[in-house]
Amino acid sequence: MFDRSWYNRAGVEKVMGFASNEEVARFLNEAPCFERMLVDDGILLFKYWLATDQDRQEERLAERLEDPLKRWKLSPMDLAAREKYAEYSDARETMLRATHTDHAPWTLVNFNDQKRGRLTLIRDLLDRLPNYDIAPPDIVFPPLGHEPLVEEYRVVAPLKDYVVE
Repeated sequence: MFDRSWYNRAGVEKVMGFASNEEVARFLNEAPCFERMLVDDGILLFKYWLATDQDRQEERLAERLEDPLKRWKLSPMDLAAREKYAEYSDARETMLRATHTDHAPWTLVNFNDQKRGRLTLIRDLLDRLPNYDIAPPDIVFPPLGHEPLVEEYRVVAPLKDYVVE
């Protein structure tokens, strides 16, 4: 059961206005129970937190602002969240304290270097997956019996191929 006494002392309140304190407390109580049910049913549950320092986040946001190909990733929420880094860190710690359990532990991955972080996460995930050596079934692939057909479109035709010059 989630102990509300340290939650209230932690001062974790509505950081961005998404949920009330009561909704957060209910989630933190219910999430470990729900995760226990998933694990008891045989689900392999992996929870990863991608950890990034604020200076690196600032660099990424600036890159998104400058690069037209990344600009779509930048939202007003990102800009508002910049001022809430400490509050989000406190909320994260509260969430980890309540939901990091033996049956569903969190794994934190350093994502300051995204490429290395991805490799670290993938390596960890692959190391934790069971290694099942399952032979593929034998499949008989007989000849088609006629010339392959060309797709016909009677209602709507596909776009014309883009011409590369």
